[in-house]
Amino acid sequence: MPYKEREIEKKYYSIGEVAQQFKVAPSLIRYWEGEFDIIRPKKDKKGNRRYTKDDIQKIKYIFHLVKEKGYTLEGAREVIAQGKEQGFNKVEAVQKLQEIKDFLINLRDEFKSKSQS
Repeated sequence: MPYKEREIEKKYYSIGEVAQQFKVAPSLIRYWEGEFDIIRPKKDKKGNRRYTKDDIQKIKYIFHLVKEKGYTLEGAREVIAQGKEQGFNKVEAVQKLQEIKDFLINLRDEFKSKSQS
């Protein structure tokens, strides 16, 4: 089996990197920061926002509620207030399942290509 480089995980992400992950404008992330009190990124000496993986998970949950499920901001706030941890765990579980699915599909495709050779 060939050697695989481990991906380097960053501790902090800039607002531009976070916005790029969700394919939205950085201004939307800043706006959500004002609307949802669960998003509180650290700021460096210059005032630049630094998002952790936990912050990104919370943004992902808000993105899921607002952009994918179609909740209004007020509706999303209510859902978050009713069951913060449950929603985060569901989104995280779906993400993990998607990663497993992608891995299995790649494995199947490799197996098919090797068996046809």
